[in-house]
Amino acid sequence: MKMSIGQTIEMIYLDQAGKITQRTIEVRGIRDGRIRATCLSTGQPRVFLTANILSWHPVRGRRYA
Repeated sequence: MKMSIGQTIEMIYLDQAGKITQRTIEVRGIRDGRIRATCLSTGQPRVFLTANILSWHPVRGRRYA
């Protein structure tokens, strides 16, 4: 399965502090092992390392405005 720009995904992520979080994001860009995205629960831009994504799947239909 391939992630693409504009796609909404739900993921399990290991942050820098070692905390595991679950997030729903809209992918804005993918480059050099980093994903630029908007976190849909906060509306804030974020950058995620692809190596720290433990699991992900596309969200079918939009659950967020």
